Amino acid sequence: MNEIFMIMPALVTGILLGAMFFGGLWWTIRKGLSSRQPAFWFIGSLLLRTCLTLAGFYVVSNGQWERLLVCLVGFTIARPIVTRFTGLADNPNRPAQEPSHAP
Repeated sequence: MNEIFMIMPALVTGILLGAMFFGGLWWTIRKGLSSRQPAFWFIGSLLLRTCLTLAGFYVVSNGQWERLLVCLVGFTIARPIVTRFTGLADNPNRPAQEPSHAP
């Protein structure tokens, strides 16, 4: 019972890290498609999201593989949650919008 209380913060933190990662990806795609410099948005976002996520995993794990595994499970749980909140699950066959800067 005491072990559950030790692992629950790792699960919650994993969900928050996943929400940050996948929510940031959704935001980057929306911003990058309408930007004049999309490479800046995509590369910068990838580096920032990856560094923050890996740092979060490192801090949460604290050298214990069990906590790292639970945090990873929480990270994976966050993906369908973010997909639902961004509205992508409602209409997956929606046609892609044309970028506004294309000739």
